[in-house]
Amino acid sequence: MTRKLFLLNLLLAAAIVFCGWQLRERRRAADEKAQQLRAQAIRPAPPPPLTPLAPPPPASPTGYVDVAQRMLFSKDRNPNIEVIVAPPKPMPPLPAVKGVLLFADPPAVIMTEKAGAPERSYRPGQTIGEFKLVSVNDREIEFEWDGQKIRRSLREMIEAGKKLPAAAAAEPQQAAAAPPPAAPAAQSLATPLGAQKAGPGQDLGSSMRACAPGDTSPAGTVVDGYRKVLSETPFGKRCHWEPVR
Repeated sequence: MTRKLFLLNLLLAAAIVFCGWQLRERRRAADEKAQQLRAQAIRPAPPPPLTPLAPPPPASPTGYVDVAQRMLFSKDRNPNIEVIVAPPKPMPPLPAVKGVLLFADPPAVIMTEKAGAPERSYRPGQTIGEFKLVSVNDREIEFEWDGQKIRRSLREMIEAGKKLPAAAAAEPQQAAAAPPPAAPAAQSLATPLGAQKAGPGQDLGSSMRACAPGDTSPAGTVVDGYRKVLSETPFGKRCHWEPVR
C-alpha cells in the first residue's frame, strides 16, 4: 500500500513539473513573438487623393439686404414699418323698442328692426337683425352684437321708439295717392270706430296678444275668447289681451 501511494505521488509530481515546464515555454514563446512585433516597422497607408473644393462665389452686397433689414442693430435697416389696421366694423342702428311686458315669464320686448318694419315680440336669447337680446329689466335692456355687450336705458329706448313712424306711415307715397275706397253701407257708418278696432292683435307669446293701435275698448272687454287687460307700469299704461279662463 505504501508503495502504491509513493508511485502515485511521484506521478503527480512529474505532472506538475511537466505543466510548469509547458507554461514556461509558452510564456517564453509569447515574449519572443511580442519582441518581434515591436521590432517590425509599420508602414502607413498612403492618404487618398484630395479633390479641391469649388471656390465660393464672390460676395454681393445685394445678397445681404434682407439680413440688414431684419437686423435690429444695423444702420441699413428699413425704418418704414407699414402697419395695416383694419377699420372697425360699424355698428348698425339699435332696434326700436315699442314696449315691454315685464310681467311675462320670460319678459317680452316689442321691437322693430328698423323704421317701417313690422312689430313683434322678442324674448331673451332671440335675435333681431344683427343683434341678440340678452336680458331686460325695469331699468336696462342688453343686446349682444359682434361679441360685444351693449346696454341701454330702457326708458330712453322706449321714448326713442315712440318717435319712429309706424309701419303704415312707411308705405310708398303712391299708396296714399290711390283713389279712396267706396263708401261703406249705412249700417257700417253707424258702427262706432272703437268697436271696429277692438280685439286682440299680434301674438306676444305665452298665449297673450297685443292691443291694436286705436283700441279704445275698456278693460275687461272679451273678444274672440280674449279679455282686455290694462296695467300700470313705471313707463305708463300697458295693454294686452289674455285668454279667458
